[in-house]
Amino acid sequence: MNATNRTVVVTGLGATTPLGGDSASTWEGLKAGRSGVRPLQEEWAADLPVRIAARAAVDPGEIFPRAQARRLDRSAQFALIAAREAWANAGFEGKAGEGSTVNPDRLGAVIASGIGGVTTLLDQYDALKEKGARRVSPHTVPMMMPNGPSANVGLEVNARAGVHTPVSACASGSEAIGYAVEMIRTGRADIVVAGGTEAAIHPLPIAAFANMMAMTKDNDDPQGASRPFDTERNGFVLGEGAGVIVLESAEHAAARGARVYVEAVGQGVSADSHDIVQPEPTGNGIAFALQHLLDATDLSPQDVVHVNAHATSTPLGDVAELTALRKVFGNDADHIAVSGTKSMTGHLLGGAGGVETIATILALHHRTAPPTINIRNLDPEVCVDVVRDESRELPEGRIAALNDSFGFGGHNVVTAFRTV
Repeated sequence: MNATNRTVVVTGLGATTPLGGDSASTWEGLKAGRSGVRPLQEEWAADLPVRIAARAAVDPGEIFPRAQARRLDRSAQFALIAAREAWANAGFEGKAGEGSTVNPDRLGAVIASGIGGVTTLLDQYDALKEKGARRVSPHTVPMMMPNGPSANVGLEVNARAGVHTPVSACASGSEAIGYAVEMIRTGRADIVVAGGTEAAIHPLPIAAFANMMAMTKDNDDPQGASRPFDTERNGFVLGEGAGVIVLESAEHAAARGARVYVEAVGQGVSADSHDIVQPEPTGNGIAFALQHLLDATDLSPQDVVHVNAHATSTPLGDVAELTALRKVFGNDADHIAVSGTKSMTGHLLGGAGGVETIATILALHHRTAPPTINIRNLDPEVCVDVVRDESRELPEGRIAALNDSFGFGGHNVVTAFRTV
């Protein structure tokens, strides 16, 4: 096989999410249909229109020494926690090139964030206003840079083949993983650490999202507030955390005897060119991304048995996504089990694609589709089979699954994985 068409596999998983401090506990929470949404206890939340969020189950302050934490934005902290788990889970120890068999010149990192170090920026602006210029942290610039998480992960593993940060709002994490697949497929790298992270639970982003009517204001029912595909859905719940995976060329993984979770088949990408915020209501842009995926890979509609839907719990977006799936897959959509895991994790923005990629990979690996919770009344416009309330077994044989990610600006990214 030539270097421009190499098979790519996933060998490591790492996560820190509202459901758990690692990928295993997150998966158990997803399978069990457990919500990670809670009331915000901070004083600053008292006067906000939205007073609920999905905080990370394990605060990074419990993991990092204080001196190190002060040099890392919360989004970078999440990314490092997830990357360290993924790196170890793939069977690697220490940095590439330092007593390791990994060649740093063949190792890349692609970690996305939709917003970057927003809490650092806002907190340091408060310090400037209240205490003066001398009290602004000298670490502010590297902490608030959107590429800060990726750069820190690259430094952590000693990646030299390229360190990248795609920024495409809520599609960022999936775009990072798709970019990583292409880095390996085209021969730029043998291994890439890739995923997404976000930490934006702060009064300004919450107020802004709430005022644009994107977030639910169901403060009295935190665990039931995120309800994709329900007739009464009225916006997303903000979450935080990170999901990171290790991808390798199949040859590299086989040569070192690595455990392989799944094959990373490829990605489909498109742009709506419709509105800076609103999704294209017919789902045409999403359908184009789905068709691009099928055209660019050897995947057939019959192979796909599961989709982890973007499904943010917004009135327009949820149905448009499923309409696009039906449009492209036709009758083959009948055998696809669709899960909306944001009903449990909330919406991790730029981190969503990373975390939901891990959910998709583990669904294939364990042949179990996690449920969508909180659907009391299924929207009659839902035209596919949504997994509700309880996990569902997926079929035997070589099967495939998709992860859908869409972002403000009209970004559409669909990534595909297949059992090996």
